Amino acid sequence: MVDADVDATAIEVFAHYYRQVEHGETGMIGEESIDPHDMESLAAVDVDDEVASRALAATVAIKLNGGLGTSMGMERAKSLLCVRRGLSFLDVIARQVLHLRQTHQVRLPLLFMNSFRTSADTMAALQRYADLPVDGLPLEFLQNKEPKLDATTLEPISHPADPELEWCPPGHGDLYTVLHASGLLRQLIDAGFRYAFVSNADNLGAVPTPRVAGWFAGSGAPFAIEAVRRTPSDRKGGHFARRRSDGRIVLRETAQTPPEDLAALADLDRHRYTSTNNLWFDLVAMAEVLEARRGILGLPLIRNVKTVDPTDPSTPEVVQIECAMGAAIELFEEATTIEVDRDRFIPVKTTNDLLVLRSDVYDLAEDFRLGQTTDEIPFVDLDTSHFKLVNDFDQRFPEGVPSMRRARSLRVNGDWTFGRDVAVVGDVELDPAAAAERVAPGTVLGAD
Repeated sequence: MVDADVDATAIEVFAHYYRQVEHGETGMIGEESIDPHDMESLAAVDVDDEVASRALAATVAIKLNGGLGTSMGMERAKSLLCVRRGLSFLDVIARQVLHLRQTHQVRLPLLFMNSFRTSADTMAALQRYADLPVDGLPLEFLQNKEPKLDATTLEPISHPADPELEWCPPGHGDLYTVLHASGLLRQLIDAGFRYAFVSNADNLGAVPTPRVAGWFAGSGAPFAIEAVRRTPSDRKGGHFARRRSDGRIVLRETAQTPPEDLAALADLDRHRYTSTNNLWFDLVAMAEVLEARRGILGLPLIRNVKTVDPTDPSTPEVVQIECAMGAAIELFEEATTIEVDRDRFIPVKTTNDLLVLRSDVYDLAEDFRLGQTTDEIPFVDLDTSHFKLVNDFDQRFPEGVPSMRRARSLRVNGDWTFGRDVAVVGDVELDPAAAAERVAPGTVLGAD
């Protein structure tokens, strides 16, 4: 890591977690150590307009943009993927922020935390938005990198076929290390900003609106996370809980759940809320904690086991040491959560999500926010043998995805290609056939 010019603080953080892995730590959070966590809804909160305006003026927006979308077969920044009307995630994000600035007359800096794999593509794509950078502040800062570890020996893995794959990002918890070690955190404070809104670049619902900014400022909390009610699609995802030992809010991810507790993890009545990964924190409070801990927050370990080439399961198994940025909620005694509408949580992790995002379930408004047109988001399950990779997905929807506005669910089994103007109504399941099949243009699937 020294030879690769990795920051000294990042090396210390990696060493902190490496020692835990070396001693057999798993980072697991057992069900017996936590209780369910409840929270208020943003819809029930009164937010003063003046407070909201001042809060937005003191806010900086940070987008996590280090992912390549390898699970969908991509080899460049996932945020470059086309999502609506020829616009990529990056296009929509940039236009959301520019619209907020113009409407509310605020600076609202937009910063991207890129990885060593996404920086060049991202910055090239953003060149078309000449007004996006804010004077005196960078448009990007780089996430650190760390070696992948041989799962058997815990030595740095060697992969001569592609040495770049010997490295990985340290998880999005690295955000705090980078902000502190680079001096950017103090730079933002000195420039007059007080609050940070952080979200994933693949979640176009994550917009730093005055109302949410005003709620956070008015709460007086040093740290907060937006949450949504869990749905059947979230059964395998993380959730909020209260730690019995000290009553603090914790965020338990799937990778931190022991096998015997997976049923409890999936219990939507017991653990009702999942994280949107939309975070708010007080810049001054975060700076104080980081300085007191010399840049090492000591967030809970996530021991992630993968293959050195994530697209090739035959390559050697590796351990990636990670931590989640949302886990920082347990560091602050007065931290809080807030339930928000589902339209603030529109993540795209699979092509199932991409189909819904590109469909008429959402409208792209003049302010470039996505408006949900249905009461419920339809469930989509596409055959991974034919739809998992973006290129394969696009080939099977050459003239656009179906109308999903009247759909409850769509399950596609086998190799199906969809013609123009197909509509899905109610619950639809397409069965596999001996050969590739085609849904004819104008077909209404599921109609009586």
